[in-house]
Amino acid sequence: MTDHVGSAPPKQTGLAHLWAAACYSLGGLVRLAREAAFRHEAAAGVGLAAVYAVIDVTAQVRLSAAILFLLLIAIEAVNTAIEEIIDRISPEISETGKHAKDLGSLAVFCLIAANSILFVYALAIQFWV
Repeated sequence: MTDHVGSAPPKQTGLAHLWAAACYSLGGLVRLAREAAFRHEAAAGVGLAAVYAVIDVTAQVRLSAAILFLLLIAIEAVNTAIEEIIDRISPEISETGKHAKDLGSLAVFCLIAANSILFVYALAIQFWV
């Protein structure tokens, strides 16, 4: 892990700020791609997108699925950030660190559950209603 030494770089404005933010986001995506959980969630997302493309669901269901998937990825990124921070500031096992990691994991689980509920709903309206 690389630590920044010295003062923070000057704040960017305008298009330079937008470009810098995009670069930071890309860096976050590259870091997240090293997490097995993210790779599993991304693969599941691709599979769900394929199923939603094949079955006859409304645009609202497709939009809801896209939003829930992006929220899952965002929360996975926050969970990974929490884990990295805890591992950096508290390398020893601590109850507080465990709680922080468990809560991050719960947030990811809740969004996996929300995605699953929408998928079951989409299948139900396709095949049983």
